[in-house]
Amino acid sequence: MRSLPLSLAAVLLLSACHSGENGAGEGQAPAKSSDPLAFASAPGGGQAEAADSIVLRAQVALDRQGFTSGVIDGREGASYALALRGFQEARGLPTSGKLDPATQQALLAGKEPATRRVVIPAAFARGPLVPDLPKDMAGQAKFDRLGYRTLSEALAERFHTTPETLLALNGPGTVLGAGRTIRVPNIPDAALADIPDDKTGWAKTLQSLGVAAEQPKADHIVVDKSDGALRAYDAGGKLIAQFPVTTGSGHDPLPLGTWKIVGEARNPDYHFNPDLFWDAKKNAKDKLLPPGPNGPVGVVWLDLSKEHYGIHGTPEPQNIGKTESHGCVRLTNWDAARLAQMVSAGTKVVFQA
Repeated sequence: MRSLPLSLAAVLLLSACHSGENGAGEGQAPAKSSDPLAFASAPGGGQAEAADSIVLRAQVALDRQGFTSGVIDGREGASYALALRGFQEARGLPTSGKLDPATQQALLAGKEPATRRVVIPAAFARGPLVPDLPKDMAGQAKFDRLGYRTLSEALAERFHTTPETLLALNGPGTVLGAGRTIRVPNIPDAALADIPDDKTGWAKTLQSLGVAAEQPKADHIVVDKSDGALRAYDAGGKLIAQFPVTTGSGHDPLPLGTWKIVGEARNPDYHFNPDLFWDAKKNAKDKLLPPGPNGPVGVVWLDLSKEHYGIHGTPEPQNIGKTESHGCVRLTNWDAARLAQMVSAGTKVVFQA
């Protein structure tokens, strides 16, 4: 997405109840936490673990290690194989892209369950949500924030999945709301980071996405058009993280070459300039959109030395690697947030075919 930032159907099946704090799940005895956004564990974890598929377990473990498949959905596919190859390369294993015995031993040795049952915190359920947020930019420009439309969408991003997967894990009769119990991918809570002068609320964004502020530092990153991956390397050339990405299109190809990050905008506004888009409507006008996870560039924009190009998040995580962009590099919001904690102004970025 070329831009100048300045700083679901399944949702309806998972009924989003916002009735305050009167909806505690049956038989709950959650542990209390001083963190209002912490998801306390609920009984029934053993039952969830027994039902977890091996693919789901692997996707969750890969995500926790920094080699994500984008959305966690329990499905074998190109992004899953890509994540496995990245993990295998980093661990010095044959890069088969399959969960072979050696990879399974290295990845799943910790025996962490793929899912857990949690209690939805009241602070998380409050949002604020924006149920009437339109899809068109003209309508979005009238809002103060481009937040999540439903609690289901917010929960899906927090646990690096989709509303459809939450539906599959919990069933269509599940009611969402403060104090309710839900089964989710086992992405741990992230502590609220202490970020000085945090004017954009980045610390809360990281926490709401389940992304820890402390991440390994990347010396350089490489975006490979051939397999749709962004890889982060340390100063010694070791692969330390990998994320699936969307990279350009036939009309707006990825600008191959060596660039660098020249700026970072967390929770950015978005300036839509129709002059930069070949497919913009003839009568389209400049628009300034407010920040939020459902904005065109998601929760973060990493500005590149190639003018008008950047690396950014997305409001449509399920489409990463499956659709086209206007030349920029697009990641899920949680992967983009994680990457933002790994890089800084001056980090080298290589775009290769």
